Amino acid sequence: QVQLVESGGGLVQAGGSLRLSCAASGRIFSINYMGWYRQVPGKQRELVAVITSGGSTNYAASVKGRFTISRDNAKNTVYLQMNSLKPEDTAVYYCNAGVMVDRASIYDYWGQGTQVTVSS
Repeated sequence: QVQLVESGGGLVQAGGSLRLSCAASGRIFSINYMGWYRQVPGKQRELVAVITSGGSTNYAASVKGRFTISRDNAKNTVYLQMNSLKPEDTAVYYCNAGVMVDRASIYDYWGQGTQVTVSS
């Protein structure tokens, strides 16, 4: 079994910054992709950013230029640096990872979510 534990959420004023972290632990052979999604009540969960094991990244258009995703492969940890935050960034942020538990098996895992609230 694999666990993803997020940290770093909270309340911040518009224009401020937050840094989210997500650490993976458990039966891990390697981690293919790691990413962040967010969800507000009544809406579908949406991709924020994703990073591959090789360091390739992809961002939602709404956060490009403001958010930066990075990862520490040695620590099985992914980060999301969020700058110039806007009230519309308010959501529950979820960590996601594609974890290989052996050479042939990859599974998709989710964290429990962390609340980010941006006040105007």
